[in-house]
Amino acid sequence: MSERLDQIKSPIAEELKEFEKRFRLSMKSNVPLLDTIMTYIVKRKGKQMRPMFVLLAARLFGEITENSYRGAALVELLHTATLVHDDVVDDASMRRGFFSINALWKNKVAVLVGDYLLSKGLLLALRNKDFESLTILAEAVEQMSEGELLQMEKARKLDINEEVYYDIISKKTASLIASCCSIGAASAGANDEQIEAMNSFGLYTGIAFQIKDDLFDYGDNPTGKPKGIDIKEKKMTLPLIHALNQADKSEKKRIIRMIKKGGKSKSQIQEVIDFVTANGGISYAKEHLALYHQRAHDALDSMKLENTDSIRGLVDYVISRNK
Repeated sequence: MSERLDQIKSPIAEELKEFEKRFRLSMKSNVPLLDTIMTYIVKRKGKQMRPMFVLLAARLFGEITENSYRGAALVELLHTATLVHDDVVDDASMRRGFFSINALWKNKVAVLVGDYLLSKGLLLALRNKDFESLTILAEAVEQMSEGELLQMEKARKLDINEEVYYDIISKKTASLIASCCSIGAASAGANDEQIEAMNSFGLYTGIAFQIKDDLFDYGDNPTGKPKGIDIKEKKMTLPLIHALNQADKSEKKRIIRMIKKGGKSKSQIQEVIDFVTANGGISYAKEHLALYHQRAHDALDSMKLENTDSIRGLVDYVISRNK
């Protein structure tokens, strides 16, 4: 998979190196503790999917500009801030195989680090008068917060239907990928109609990304072993929602009661997974994954752009990833 990602990156390989240099500089601090933590964050960076979406989207409409680099840095700064805060909220000790900031430096420091990253992103945009990029991303962060809170509210009663599920994941996950595509397009001079089409493309990609994530919990990964993390955290995923809709009332109540009580034993998690599989939840989610995957490609096709192979490849990679 890494070779495939390198191939997708190849048209913007030099630009990604330039972005990384600028991103590191954007995080610098004169406070030794902050600088140590920023260095730690840079070293454990992920695959940089979001900056890739920004830069590849910009390339579709012209040259990658200074605005494009700043847009990619803005996205990554604010995204990293939300991850640091998420780890505090979830009391998570690990992130991408590394210790989280709160695990190493405690919650107070982690919250302040998230605030610092947020302020650096805001200042980067404001000092360069990148108001359009800032507006797009601020709206995404607003939606991400709303989506997270809506999910927490619904987790208490486990009364999420498909409409609410799509509302949650559109806000919580897909809005950020949509903003990456919009910011990239806007930075290269795309018109309003094109920016909106790129937003739709990113939204559909993000929805498919989340459905793929849902499937991992049920064993759709290289090991084939279910994780059951979403079940333990009482998250209503698409496979579970569909399976509950197919079950009779008594079976539905029994499964919901089991999840509500926080059933965390291996046998209880396996029982929920078997229930979801037997009631067609896995196959249903895979059908909808394919549907939103195709919608993303259709949104690109509607613009009749050239040189879309790399960004299409990135969508395919994101949706077929194995972790």
